[in-house]
Amino acid sequence: MNILLGYIAESGQFIRPWISDIATAMMACLLVVFGSDINMILRRYLSGTNFILRTCAFIFVNAFGFGFLIVAIAPWLAKQLSGMSNVWLFTVVLGTFIFLGSWAQRNNQV
Repeated sequence: MNILLGYIAESGQFIRPWISDIATAMMACLLVVFGSDINMILRRYLSGTNFILRTCAFIFVNAFGFGFLIVAIAPWLAKQLSGMSNVWLFTVVLGTFIFLGSWAQRNNQV
C-alpha cells in the first residue's frame, strides 16, 4: 500500500506545476459537458421571443457568461487544488476527469 501511495504522491508532485492549467481544463470540460444543457434551458425560456433577443442572450451566456466562469472560477479552483497534499491532488484531479468523461459518455457527448 505504501508503494502505491508513493506513486500517487509522486504523480501529484509531478502535476503540481500545472495546477493553473488543470483548473482551467476542469472548468472548460465542465462547460463543454453541461453547456448543451444550459443552452437547452435557455432555448426553452426564450423560445417565443424575438430572434435578435434570442441571439443576444445566446451570445451573452456563451461568450461572456462561460468566459467569465472560466476566468473567475479557474484561479479559485487552482488555489483550492494547490492547498491539497500531493496524494489528494492527484486523486481529485484524476477522479474529476474520470467523472466528467463518464458523464459525457453517458450523455452521448463523446
